[in-house]
Amino acid sequence: MNLRKPALSALFVCLLGAGFSGAAAAASADPATLGKIRDAAMQSDWSYQRLEDMTDLVGPRLSGSAGGAAAVEQVAAAMRALGAKVTLQPVKVPHWVRGEEKGELVDYKGRPASITQRVVLTALGGSGATPASGLTAPVVVVKDFDELKARAAEVKGAIVLFDVAFDQGMADRGLAGNAYGQGSRYRSNGPRMAAELGAAAALVRSVGGANYRLPHTGATNMKDGQRIPAAAVTAEDAMLIGRLLKRGPVKMKLTLTPQILPDADSFNVIADLPGSDKADEVVIVSGHLDSWDLGTGAHDDATGVTTSMGVLHTIKQLGLQPRRTIRMVAWANEENGLRGGNAYYQAHKDKLDKQFAAIETDGGVGRTFGIQAGVRREAEKYFVPLQNALLPIGAGVFNRRDSAAGADVHQLEAGGVPSFMPYVDTSAYFDYHHTPADTFDKVDPVNMKKHVAVLSALTWFLANTEDPIGRAPEQK
Repeated sequence: MNLRKPALSALFVCLLGAGFSGAAAAASADPATLGKIRDAAMQSDWSYQRLEDMTDLVGPRLSGSAGGAAAVEQVAAAMRALGAKVTLQPVKVPHWVRGEEKGELVDYKGRPASITQRVVLTALGGSGATPASGLTAPVVVVKDFDELKARAAEVKGAIVLFDVAFDQGMADRGLAGNAYGQGSRYRSNGPRMAAELGAAAALVRSVGGANYRLPHTGATNMKDGQRIPAAAVTAEDAMLIGRLLKRGPVKMKLTLTPQILPDADSFNVIADLPGSDKADEVVIVSGHLDSWDLGTGAHDDATGVTTSMGVLHTIKQLGLQPRRTIRMVAWANEENGLRGGNAYYQAHKDKLDKQFAAIETDGGVGRTFGIQAGVRREAEKYFVPLQNALLPIGAGVFNRRDSAAGADVHQLEAGGVPSFMPYVDTSAYFDYHHTPADTFDKVDPVNMKKHVAVLSALTWFLANTEDPIGRAPEQK
């Protein structure tokens, strides 16, 4: 597909020659304006440059960390430089610190004298700690929660490994989110359930593809007073332990020394591009600012933040003013608490009618095919002009759903706010998700431009439409 467009400089000349200004901007989401927004985004590297700033200069951004605080300041400064009205909404966030993490198979049938084998693993968020010297216990492998319960007597005092493979075949066929959901429930709930049965520690086979001996971290649902050491092991090491157990008992020495510190101060970064006659109504475009601490959180979710920032940049560079206020939000603490989304909801729950729509992007920037929309079925027809505007970049799909299910905006959506997200190819997303490999170099710049184009056109459409797109059905 030929994506070459007229130079932006020529576009500006035409606009200026026509007496175009912010005050005289087209009020409706007409096809010509949508096309200009699309083309401007496809020609700009601004968001990609902001992504490089965030990942290379700040790096990991786990809630409560120095990186998390630096990212707040970096995004706020970039938004102020655009002329947006910036507000920092205070949020108290968890402060979990990763310590030493080591695993070693110290006894198994057929082990040569003086030989042990290292296991590649990483602590899971909210993990408890072993003694500083580590703990040694037999390993019990289970395939599901039913087997865990059936083997409760063996589990007590043992290290339990939930060996559930990520279904890459499902991911390759457009169901990556479903594959992740199937695996992540063992990471989220397995350690807690093992603790309730008296396990000494819990391990989970990494939830993700690309088995290059990379551990995938993530959050657990353990609570204070019930925390046991918990870690993700690589797929290769999970399979190794399974093979050794066929020969006979296996013992592991596990050392994890994370700390749970007092809650820290953080912020949602809110940047507004004020509307004109409907300025009290808000269209949110957003991503989450925090990341896990193994990599630099490029796809998860620096791209979500910087492409959302790119919406404001695209509209500002064209001199457009929306009717409704466009609000970019960089959410705090999505990964291990969702406290940023909750703080925003609590602040606005009594006036949800003024939250016109909420867009969240948190699936990386693989190829973007269009839009997923949590709107009423009868509203689908109103988005045809937007679909037509996105067809030239291969992003004209409109996938209506009862819920778009963005993590940070789910409470808004449950309260009736229509919710949207880009429709993205995520078949390779879980190769990098929550691993040391989620870095800037994994992001394709052309895909990122297309992502910004889709977000910008969608946001502009929502900020200006007169069509009764309606509010999503309230979810119970």
